[in-house]
Amino acid sequence: MSDHWSPGRSEPQAVGPPRRRLSRAARAQQRRTARRRRVFSVAALVTLIVVVIGAVFVGSKLWHGLFGGSSDFAGDGTADVVIEVHSGDSTTAIGQTLQERNVVSSSKAFVEAAAANPAIAAIQPGFYKVRTEIPASSAVQKLADPASRVGQMVIPEGRQLDDVADVKTDAVTKGILSLISDASCVDLDGTRACVSADDLKRAAGTADLGALSVPGWATAEATAMGDDHRRLEGLIAPGSWNVNPSGSAEQILASLIGASAAQYEANGLLAAAETTGMSPYEILVVASLVQRESKPQDFSKVARVIFNRLAENRKLEFDSTVNYSLDRTEIATTDGDRARVTPWNTYASLGLPKTPICSPGQPALAAAENPEPGDWLYFVTIDMQGTTLFTRDYEQHLASIEVARNNGVLDSAR
Repeated sequence: MSDHWSPGRSEPQAVGPPRRRLSRAARAQQRRTARRRRVFSVAALVTLIVVVIGAVFVGSKLWHGLFGGSSDFAGDGTADVVIEVHSGDSTTAIGQTLQERNVVSSSKAFVEAAAANPAIAAIQPGFYKVRTEIPASSAVQKLADPASRVGQMVIPEGRQLDDVADVKTDAVTKGILSLISDASCVDLDGTRACVSADDLKRAAGTADLGALSVPGWATAEATAMGDDHRRLEGLIAPGSWNVNPSGSAEQILASLIGASAAQYEANGLLAAAETTGMSPYEILVVASLVQRESKPQDFSKVARVIFNRLAENRKLEFDSTVNYSLDRTEIATTDGDRARVTPWNTYASLGLPKTPICSPGQPALAAAENPEPGDWLYFVTIDMQGTTLFTRDYEQHLASIEVARNNGVLDSAR
């Protein structure tokens, strides 16, 4: 039997229900639906492509931002710039700073150069003068070179804000403001720039105390001094500091005062105020007197004399407080000097000076916070070796003064 249809053979019948013919409107709606599906599919595909491209671009930017490319600068650089290495900075963090300032081409290049150079271990927190657009290996060498450090300063214990002249020798001891000014000097592309001591003095007297980072425990006393720049006396602690040569006078002072306040507080100033019955600022003032009036071996005894005289409502009568307002130092002050009423002269007024008279070191602060037990009211240094006698008895004190005179020590009675 043949399997081919012949013209005379009937057409096979469909299986299942008969197919329904769609109306013209239904067919049009069907075409519109299909078209929308195609448009949506194309839009979704385009969106996916954009997202993928964006992710690749952002990822690339993030990678190069963090680690940079593999290229490196060549040559000796184009311009001088000052950068800061912060305490705790990792090699990568330093590299990022250098990349941001256009010193190196990438953080990655610096990290790779540092890994190959043991000098990286010599890099300390602080400010450095380097050149822009230099090879990463040169940047490592520059940061490890002490000659690249700028803005370093040391404030000795007992130093005050202003310069002080010695009456006998005419020698001038630079004050803290002059030391800061010196540290701020830097040569950039052949031009020397410094923040002057006068600018610092002006900022110390006129800038907002909050902007200067003056701590809350010193704000009332500093405010009471008006526009006198000595309202900041004692608020910059002695020690080693880094000064930003690129900073303004106000910014430099704020950095030093803020760090000093944190240091004072970390060393127990606030806790000591609670136990001594004095404010933190008053303890700082006492410590400044201790620093100026005695040698370290007698700090705690002199602190006790101060506490005892204040408790008995006696004048302190310290020559150091007379000399402070005169901006000069001499062993024996004159009657005229001692009679001058100033915010600091403890011969002319009861109580503590209105501000510290210097920046006390930690040993003097510790003595002010924990004075040695005793009933002494007087003390006098009797020889050139610094031997100091303490007593409560005034007649004994007069006898000690006579010994001091016989030994050629011109120290006034207390």
